[in-house]
Amino acid sequence: MRLKTFITAAITVPFLIANANAQAVLRTKDFNLEKGLAIQGYDPVAYFTQSKAVKGNKQFAASAEGVTYYFSTAANKELFVKDYKKYEPQYGGWCAYAMGATNDKVEIDPETFKIVGGKLYLFYHSWVNNTLNKWNKDEAGLKSKADINWANIFK
Repeated sequence: MRLKTFITAAITVPFLIANANAQAVLRTKDFNLEKGLAIQGYDPVAYFTQSKAVKGNKQFAASAEGVTYYFSTAANKELFVKDYKKYEPQYGGWCAYAMGATNDKVEIDPETFKIVGGKLYLFYHSWVNNTLNKWNKDEAGLKSKADINWANIFK
């Protein structure tokens, strides 16, 4: 029985490691990153705990499957490490509106965001175009399309 358990583990563990590495490669390829850093260094937890965009600090860095995030406090970093999927932005950190409207990966303004159903959505915002306003006009339709589009990009 021990030999069977050992053989099963010997086969399973390398597969799990290879799968995790493949997932990390996909995330670094498809997510909105600058040199591996997500959300332009903003703290993903602060959107939820402070209801605002807060710049993170390199001293409080953590990675999740190849994607690095900065946090404004050690407490926020710990929250993230315990359940990073709860705090990561949707659609790899790309503009939610563009993902739904045109299936494009568009840069974001980290200070333009919305939390819907416990999920973080980020948006493009310039002095002439705030895509959050457009998102709000058809949130359900755009979210549905964005979910499908992102699933086709991030497989």
